[in-house]
Amino acid sequence: MKIGVLTGGGDCAGLNAVIRAVVKRAEDYGFQVIGVRYGWAGLVNPDVVPLSYKDVLEILDVGGTILKTSRTNPLKNPADTEKVLANVKRLGIDVLVAIGGEDTLGAAHKLAAKGLKVVGVPKTIDNDLSSTDVTFGFDSAVNVAMEMIDRVRSTAASHDRVIVVEVMGRHTGWIAIEAGLAGGADLVLIPERPFDLDEICQQVKKRVAAKGSAVVVVAEGVTMKTSPEAVSKESKVDEFGHVKLGGVGDFLAEEIEKRTRLETRSVTLGHVVRGGSPSAFDRVLATRFGVAAVDLVKEGKFDMMVSLQGTRIVPVKLEEAVAKLKTVDETLFNSVRTFFE
Repeated sequence: MKIGVLTGGGDCAGLNAVIRAVVKRAEDYGFQVIGVRYGWAGLVNPDVVPLSYKDVLEILDVGGTILKTSRTNPLKNPADTEKVLANVKRLGIDVLVAIGGEDTLGAAHKLAAKGLKVVGVPKTIDNDLSSTDVTFGFDSAVNVAMEMIDRVRSTAASHDRVIVVEVMGRHTGWIAIEAGLAGGADLVLIPERPFDLDEICQQVKKRVAAKGSAVVVVAEGVTMKTSPEAVSKESKVDEFGHVKLGGVGDFLAEEIEKRTRLETRSVTLGHVVRGGSPSAFDRVLATRFGVAAVDLVKEGKFDMMVSLQGTRIVPVKLEEAVAKLKTVDETLFNSVRTFFE
C-alpha cells in the first residue's frame, strides 16, 4: 500500500504533527508514504518526496508544513483534474490523505466521485467544519490571538485609547469570539452578526467612559447591516473564488475616531495567528487524527474524514463534512454577550 499525503490551503499549527502521525502509523502497517508538495499543485505537476519516520521524527512542534501548501484548485480546469487522476495512478499512489479545510476537502470529495481513494483530515484555524467539534490549528490560533489582545489591552489602558484588533475569520467568528472572551475584549464583531456603526460607537463610548479605554476585536469577514459585502482593501479572488480579505480593522478604527473623537488605533494580526509551534491540545489532536486517517486506509474506508466528537475520533462522510459551515450560533453568543455590552 502506498499512501500519498498533502496539505492544502492556509497553513496552521499542527500540520506537521499530522504528517508525522500518518508516517508513523503507516510504517506500523508496512505501508509506504509519499509526501505531495504544494497541495493539489503537487499532483497537477508532480512534486513528491518519499517520507520515512526518520524524516518526520522531530517535526511534532514545528509550525507550518514541511510539505508546503498552496491554494490550487484541481477542479478549476478540467485538464488539471485529469492530470491529478493520471499522476496519482502513474505515481502508484493507492490512497491519498488530504489535510485541509472546506476547499481542500471539498475538492477531495469531488475527486473521490471520479475514482480517487481519499481520506480527509480537517484543518482550519477558523474551526468552521460542521462534522467535527474542533479542527486542529484552532486552539493554537486562539491562544496566539488571546496573547496579542492581552498585550493590546494593557497599552490601550496606558494611553486611554481605543484599539481595534482584526483577526482572521472569513465566514465565522470562532477565533474572534473565543480569543476576545479569553483576552478581555470589550466588543467582539463576528460575520454571523452584521453590525451597525452607530451602535458600535455608542458601545465604545460607554466602555471608555467606564474605564478609560476599549478594545474591539473584529473578524475579517464581518459585514455592516447596510451592506452585505465584507470590507476589504482588495477585490482579487483566489482559485476557489474567495476575495482576499483584510482592512476592516483600519476602516473601523477610522470611523470610530471620526464619530467619537476618541483616539483610536488598529492592529491586524493576520498570519501571526497561523504560524508558530502548536499548542499541546493541537499536537495531541493532530496526532490522533493522523493515526485515525491511516486506520481508515487500513480498513478500506474511503471518501471519509476523521473528526472529533466529544473525546472520540469518529469517521464521517466527506460529503457531510463539507456540506455546510459551522457558525457561531445565537445560543453561544447570547451566553457570553454580557461581557461585550
